[in-house]
Amino acid sequence: MPMPYNFSIGVPGYTCSNATVVAPTKHQSDGGRHNTQALLTWVVTCLYSQFRESIAPKCCVSLSTFYNDTIVPCPTCSCGCQGSPGAPKCAKNGELPQLPQAAGADAVLCTRHMCPIRVHWHLKLNYREYWRVKLTISNFHLLKNYSDWTLVLQHPNLRSLTQVFSFNYRPLIQYGNTNDTGVFWGVEHYNEMLLQEGEMGNVQTEMLLRKEPGAFTLQGGWPFPRKVSFNGQECVMPTPDEYPSLPRGSDASPLAVRRPCFESVLLMAFAVLLFV
Repeated sequence: MPMPYNFSIGVPGYTCSNATVVAPTKHQSDGGRHNTQALLTWVVTCLYSQFRESIAPKCCVSLSTFYNDTIVPCPTCSCGCQGSPGAPKCAKNGELPQLPQAAGADAVLCTRHMCPIRVHWHLKLNYREYWRVKLTISNFHLLKNYSDWTLVLQHPNLRSLTQVFSFNYRPLIQYGNTNDTGVFWGVEHYNEMLLQEGEMGNVQTEMLLRKEPGAFTLQGGWPFPRKVSFNGQECVMPTPDEYPSLPRGSDASPLAVRRPCFESVLLMAFAVLLFV
């Protein structure tokens, strides 16, 4: 009996090993009264790789903060460069896209990053005991809606996530004190469908995270996610040297923003009493 070779299960991203002969398997027959042994048994192992499924990334991340006017965009050519081999076809705003010939090919809005999906992380507010993030997922694909999408984030403060306002959320990896990865998905009949590029082609939420004493800081890129994945594919992140920086001379302590100035009020009241 010839051994199979170049084995494939026909699913993108999976590669399979050569067949290996193992001990013949047995199965019961005739209502369990007899054991039948196979003439030959072989085993093939198939593994999944995101990079084999798609060489080019499918999403990217941009960043912004309340304390810096700079918006850090997705890295240029995150998902390919316009006109380069393997890059998705694109059309400018107001133009009709030239439909790609290959089935399942991408057609996106022409951008510097050329990604079908952009995830934007905005550090919105810094309270005394909490901090607030706005998260927006934008669809730049001209032909495709994403139903039942998922977003996975890795950030050290997710274990202190207090509230998510318009996405579902569940911790994904919990081991001892480690709980830094979570999965987000849309609310049924509200935003579980991410529509194709256009005015309605985005979903967004805000989340509130409790500050952990000794851990929270606005320095060194700490407020930004370590890793972002959309529908199981890792997104391209800006490099750490591009992260929005604090203004020079600013205080990066957790209580530096929106701290009540009770000391100033007491001093003013004392001064008034002296001159009355």
